[in-house]
Amino acid sequence: MRRFTAAVVLSLALGAVPTIALAQAKPPTTPPPATQKPPTPPPAVQPPAAAAPPAAQAKPFPEGAKIAFINNPRIAAESAEGKSSTSRVNALREKKLAELTAKNKQVETAQQKLNSGGLLSEEARAATQKEIDKLNVEIQRMQQDAEAEMQDLQQQLQLDFQRKLSPVIQQIAVEKGLHMLVSTDAGLVWAEPGLDLTSEIIKRFDAATAGAKPPAK
Repeated sequence: MRRFTAAVVLSLALGAVPTIALAQAKPPTTPPPATQKPPTPPPAVQPPAAAAPPAAQAKPFPEGAKIAFINNPRIAAESAEGKSSTSRVNALREKKLAELTAKNKQVETAQQKLNSGGLLSEEARAATQKEIDKLNVEIQRMQQDAEAEMQDLQQQLQLDFQRKLSPVIQQIAVEKGLHMLVSTDAGLVWAEPGLDLTSEIIKRFDAATAGAKPPAK
């Protein structure tokens, strides 16, 4: 039986999984005094990636064909494993956005309190500004942590996805007697070992250059 020789390139296959876009909550409607730090911008939530186009009606595999192709984005978008991965990323994304939104509400409340003008003493204003600064630092750290957690999850899902998909690709390629299997977005994903001419090229190249004399100085 022929063995699996080419790594399955699926870094783009999970590209349909949306990434998180985190930012701070929108500022209060009343502009802050010129001496105060401006509130942070509103959240910019990245919309989910566009769904893959519907699959065309399946046609019979051509008899005797030795080269075939696969569509990785469709595999990621339509397979049960791909849908499960997307759901996990979306759930984590929504959780982190909710946490940041709650923290931003605290900033907005404190900023509105600060904008109340003469109703606050100098000590109260200083304490409120200190609280706002602290909250903004916490928000920045939360956003960095959330983005790192999202990236770690996506990398884990990509590795799991490839690990489960690779043997399926190999099995189908062998069953259909293929010489080569390519992807519409990632190039070669499987090849018959006998097609690899690298070793023969190296031997011929070494033989052709063995007797070559160095150029005269």
